[in-house]
Order: sequence, then structure tokens, then C-alpha cells
Amino acid sequence: MRIPKLLAVLALTACAPMPQAEVSMNRSTTTTAAPTAPVVNNFSPARAAVATKRGNTAILADFLELEFKMESGRTLPVLTRFEGPITIALAGAIPGTAPSDLAQLIGRFRAEAGLNVSQTQGPASITVEFVPRSQIRAMFSNVSCFVAPRVGSWAEYKAAKGTGILDWSTLRQRERVAIFVPSDSSPQEVRDCLHEEIAQAMGPLNDLYYLSDSVFNDDNFNSTLTGFDMLMLRLHYAPDLRSGMTKEQVASLLPGLLKRYNPAGEGAGQVSNARTPQAWVQAMEGALGGGGTAGSRSNAAYQALAIAKAQNWSDGRLAFSYYAIGRIAAGKDNAAARVAFAEAGRIYRAATGAEIHAAHVDMQLAAIALSSGDAAQAIALADRAIPVVRQAQNASLLATLMMVKAQALELDGRTSEAKAMRLDSLAWARYGFGAESVVRKRMAEISALMPSQFKLALSNG
Repeated sequence: MRIPKLLAVLALTACAPMPQAEVSMNRSTTTTAAPTAPVVNNFSPARAAVATKRGNTAILADFLELEFKMESGRTLPVLTRFEGPITIALAGAIPGTAPSDLAQLIGRFRAEAGLNVSQTQGPASITVEFVPRSQIRAMFSNVSCFVAPRVGSWAEYKAAKGTGILDWSTLRQRERVAIFVPSDSSPQEVRDCLHEEIAQAMGPLNDLYYLSDSVFNDDNFNSTLTGFDMLMLRLHYAPDLRSGMTKEQVASLLPGLLKRYNPAGEGAGQVSNARTPQAWVQAMEGALGGGGTAGSRSNAAYQALAIAKAQNWSDGRLAFSYYAIGRIAAGKDNAAARVAFAEAGRIYRAATGAEIHAAHVDMQLAAIALSSGDAAQAIALADRAIPVVRQAQNASLLATLMMVKAQALELDGRTSEAKAMRLDSLAWARYGFGAESVVRKRMAEISALMPSQFKLALSNG
């Protein structure tokens, strides 16, 4: 199927909803090969994430929603966790960047969540096994990585399918968990899987669309663990709690725990509107899931927006509905896409912890500005987003913004600046997208956004 040029670029760093399942998963937007060229930028160890700014009353409700339900909607009867030190081992065809990214992540777990976590070899509490993407896709379509209980290898997982062993709801304590990650992934996809899946292997199993400041969110804008996520893990392993506690028992202890671990949240904030109707989730899946016609996707996006408005939402779910409309309109009706993205950006900028969401919107708007020949606007949007994206350590989005800015600089006649920006983008693109062939393809797609009259002028010059 032929995809409009602008839409192809807008899909580079965006996220698509995934069918609900009994396992925790992380969606993938591209299929890439392992990097082969020697130059790959990597981020230095991250500073401690900014603590969540929401109040403890809301966080209490968030914690219970995350802990006692699964992504599929099934209820979990009791709290489960590892009791005692937690060990993590890498297995299989381990990508070259995985050990250092895991070491950084373990350092954050220890420093920010107070967890007794360490890396080991051989049998471990959590085994991260790298297997070919094709094997994972044979189990679950459109899935990047996932976590399963009571097993420690891919062979054990396959043998346990259909036996009930993999049912999280029957657990009373976590002892062995396995995470499966594609070995033929980009470095960033590997890192993102480590963050989300190890956090869910240890802690909450649910995702909530309204949590803008969390990786426990199906919109997938956050790719690394946030301050809110570290607070969730600190609460999950509070000494006052233990495996086997019911929701009521946990709820009775949470006010005291939150006062201890998040004193700044006392007396602040309201309870979030946590309930998300399944009709809205289905509409978003229809809009961004990749199937259907352009018309059906557009209808689904507008249906999601109508539900969001009927629910009187003002949070990320309303913004995401507008974002979906913009994604679908881009390349066909850029004026409508611009309006929808602008509204999504306005809502995200007013939300707590949604800076990276707003940066994604800025990337979309910058691409539209470039395609319409507005170099100054494309540069301004990229400049606003780049510091946020660098702080969030999203290399694929950072590289995309830099490529868009480079094309805008060229459009503006600033050729030497454009060349330097394009070169700077390449090493980040290698970490974010993986194989050099994929990086070059992305650059070509962004170059194709240049207005045709400018490309003609270049060829004649």
C-alpha cells in the first residue's frame, strides 16, 4: 500500500495501540536489524527522574488500579512481589548495548526506588532472554517484548503455553519471571523493553491511559522510567506490604506509606478519572492500530474524541484523541492535522509530566511546517522540543527532530548549519533506529518533505 510521504515520517516515532493480552507487552513501531556501523551515540547515566507532582490522594487510586488489574482488564486478587533480593540475568543473543543499559537501569532502581537489585549470571529472579523477533511475532503479532511468570527461558515459556502456569492471577508470590526481547532490535528498543518490562516483572502489571507521567501507559510516549514509576516501585516493595495482601489490606496502609515516601503530595490534587471505557480503547485501536481504511481510521479517531468529550476528560486521553486525528489527517489534510496537533499540544502542556508528549506533537507540527515551506516555524518547533527529548533520552525522536531541523536549515539557505545538524543526527539515529539502512531510509523520507519548488531550485542550481 502506498503511504503518503508525510504520514510515513509522522509514524517514525509515534505509538500504536496493541490488542489486550494476559501478558505485559511493549509495542514496536518499526522492525529494524541490529546495528553494524561502529558509530552509535549513547546517553550518559540519567539523572534521577523528577518526582511526580500529583497529590497523594490521586496517587493512592493510581497505585491500586495499577496493582490489582492487568492490561487485559482481569482483576488480580492479591499483591505479588519478590520477597528478598532481586537478581537479573541476560541470556540468549545479547545485543552489545544491553549490558550497559541494564547497569544504568539497576543503578536507578537502587538509588531512586531503594530496591535491592543486582545483576547476575545463570539462574535469576528475572531472566531477560533475547530471541529473534520472528519467534515473538509468531506468539503475538505487533508485539516487541513481553514478560511471563513462573518461567526462566523461552523453552520453558513455550512448554508452559496453555497449561495455566503463565496465569498471573494464580500467583501468590513472585519467584521466577522471564522477559523476552527481540535480539534483532535497535539499541533504543532494547533499552525501552528493559525499562518497561523489568519494572512490570517486579511491580505493577497494568497500564493506564490517563497516566501522562509514567511508562505504565498504553500511549507509549514515555520510553524510560519516570519519577512516578520509581515511586510506584518503592511503594510496591515497602516493608509494610507483603505478597498475598488483598486490595483492601493494601489500601489501608497506603496513606501512611505515601506520607512517608511522598510528603510533598500531602493534601494536593484530586483523584483522577481512572475509568477508561472499553469503547474509547477500541476506538483508539481502530484509529492507530494499522488496519482498516483511511476512512475507517478517521471515523474511529473522531469516535474516540467524542467519547473523551462525553466523559469530560481534560487529561492525556483527550489529547491523545486529538493526536490520533492529526496522525490520520497528516499528508491528506495538513490544515486539519495542524489544528488537531495544536489542540493535543495545548492539553499536554497543561498536564502534569507530559513534556515528552508535547515534544512528540512538536515533531509532527515541525514536519508539517517543513512540508509547507515554513522553515522558521519548523526550526522553532524543533528547538523547543529537542532539549525535552534529550532529557527524556529518546534517541529516535531526537534524531528525527534534528533531521527535520537540518532540512529546514537547508530550506532557509543555511547550508553549513544544515550539514552539521544532519551529521549530529546520525549517531543518535543509529541508537534509535538501528541499522544504517533504516537510518538512511528515514533521512530520505524526511528529505522528501521538502517543497517541490525548493528541490527543483536545488537541482537547477
